[in-house]
Amino acid sequence: MTKKLLTMSSSTSPKKIRIGVMGCASVAHRYMIPAILDTQDLELVAIASRTLLKAKEYTDRFGGDAVEGYENLLNRQDIDAVYVPLPTGLHEQWILLALQRGKHVFVEKSLAMNVTSAQRMLDSAMEKRLVLMEDFMYRYHSQHRFVFEQLRQGVIGELRTLRTYFAFPPLDPHNFRYNKELGGGAILDAAAYTVNASRWFLGNDLEVGFASLFYDRKKEVCISGSAQLYSPVTGLSAFISFGFDNYYQCNYELWGNRGIIHCDRSFTPPPDFTPTVRIGLPEGMQEYTLPADNHFKKILKEFVDCIRQRQYAKHHEDLLSQSRLLTALQEKGRIQYIQ
Repeated sequence: MTKKLLTMSSSTSPKKIRIGVMGCASVAHRYMIPAILDTQDLELVAIASRTLLKAKEYTDRFGGDAVEGYENLLNRQDIDAVYVPLPTGLHEQWILLALQRGKHVFVEKSLAMNVTSAQRMLDSAMEKRLVLMEDFMYRYHSQHRFVFEQLRQGVIGELRTLRTYFAFPPLDPHNFRYNKELGGGAILDAAAYTVNASRWFLGNDLEVGFASLFYDRKKEVCISGSAQLYSPVTGLSAFISFGFDNYYQCNYELWGNRGIIHCDRSFTPPPDFTPTVRIGLPEGMQEYTLPADNHFKKILKEFVDCIRQRQYAKHHEDLLSQSRLLTALQEKGRIQYIQ
C-alpha cells in the first residue's frame, strides 16, 4: 500500500479578520492602528471619521479606505470587526449598531457610562454571538506576569493591601475628557485603570468603602479623586487615587507582611519602554529591569483568539464587574466642587 504524505494547503490557513477603525482618536493614531498593521491575523480595511478629510488623513498614513460617517463603515460587508476609540458617551449607540450589523467589537475603555448600559451591550453581544472586548491592554504586558510570579512564590509574604495611582496634569480645556455628555471625567478614564488593577489583584467582589471626588463646577465632571475599595470576603483593601489635575503618577504597589512590590509606569508603557519593578524586603531593596513589551499587539491577539475560538463571553464577567464598580464609585463618592 502506498502512503501519501498529506500537506496543509495554504487555502486551509485561517483567513485574516478584516477590521475597520471607527474614529480618528489619538490612541488609535499612536498605538492601536500601528499594532493592527503589525498583527498577522488582522487586515486593516477602512478608517471612518465624521469627515472624509480626517479619515483620509489617517488612511494616507496607514492604508485602507477612507470612510465618511460611522454608519457607512458598519454597513460594509467586507468588515468582520471594528475597533472603537470613540469617547465613552458614544459607545452604547455605536456598539449596539455594530453588533446589529454582525461586527465583533474591540473598544477603548471605559466600555460604558454605567453598569446598566454595559449590560445592554453585553446582552446584545451574547444574542448575536459576537466578541465584545475592552482595551485594558496593560494586563497583557509581561512585567505583570513577573509581579504575579513573585506573589505566587510568596516573596513578599501574605498580601495585605494594594495602592495604585494614575493621574496627570491638566489637559487642553477643549479635550473631550472634560465633556460631561461624552462621558468625560476622571472616573471613567484615569480611575478605570486603578479600579481594574484593584480587581485584578484582589478579586471581582470589591466594593466601594469610601470615595472623595473633586468636580469642576463649570464642566460638571470629576477631575480628581481617591477611594478605598474592599473585599467583603477576604477583608483586603485597595487605595486608589486618580485625576486630571495632578503630578503625573502611573503605578501600583503591593504590600505584604514581609515585603513590598512597586511597579512603575504600570498602565501605559510604550512598546519600546523597559519597565522597572522594585521589591523591598527586610534585607534591602532589589530592582529588576524587565524587557520591553508590546501589550497593544498582545491584546489584539487575544481579541483574534476569542473570535477564532468563538469564546464570545470570555471577558463578560470582567467587563460587568469593572462597570459595576465604576458605577458604584460615581454613586457613592462624596463630591466637592472646585473652581
